[in-house]
Amino acid sequence: MTRPVEVLVVDDDARVARVNAAYVDKVPGFRVTGQAHNAASALHLLGTAPRPDLMLLDHYLPDATGLDVVREMRRRGHETDVIMVTAARDVRTVQAAMRQGALQYLVKPFAFAGLRTRLEAYAELRRTLDGGGRAEQAEVDRIFGAMSAATEPGLPKGHSPTTADLVGRALVNAKGPLSAQEIAERTGLSRQTAQRYLKLLERTGRATLTLKYGDAGRPEHRYVWAAHA
Repeated sequence: MTRPVEVLVVDDDARVARVNAAYVDKVPGFRVTGQAHNAASALHLLGTAPRPDLMLLDHYLPDATGLDVVREMRRRGHETDVIMVTAARDVRTVQAAMRQGALQYLVKPFAFAGLRTRLEAYAELRRTLDGGGRAEQAEVDRIFGAMSAATEPGLPKGHSPTTADLVGRALVNAKGPLSAQEIAERTGLSRQTAQRYLKLLERTGRATLTLKYGDAGRPEHRYVWAAHA
């Protein structure tokens, strides 16, 4: 029998932590090993048997940030994987989480389906990695695509909810319409990727396309976050 994935749930709100833990326990193959409500407790539990495979980590903790926890746990040599589960929506935090190795970023509030898709994608990632051996390009693509394939209901296959949120947050925080190039500069994405996700947000009604006409040539496509989104 395959060993269940051991999960540590970290949230400053005990009620929210219990709800998230209940969500985890509803997904086959996952088991909650502990709950923590501050950074110190989380770091302590990371070194306590059974050591968790995965941590669902809030960013806003009373004694440190979630990103501080990630940095410290890596310094101590803990290899536990991280999925950020937080109300932090600013682009810099999302980008920092990506750069520090968070596998996914789930923005509160969310429904059970949102967490389930990410846990199922994580389970697929572990199955791929546990296969071991040498990785040809197709296998490398599969490994890197396992988590990014996790989609919210209604998000087209092949689109990352983390990237969609990153682009969306850039629009939300902007003071006016932005072009794909401006989005790319603010998020660190390529212009092509920024353009693809802007078109996705427009199709789903979360962004509105505006045209900026210059002296000559084609109008520039600019996007603004839809007020009702």
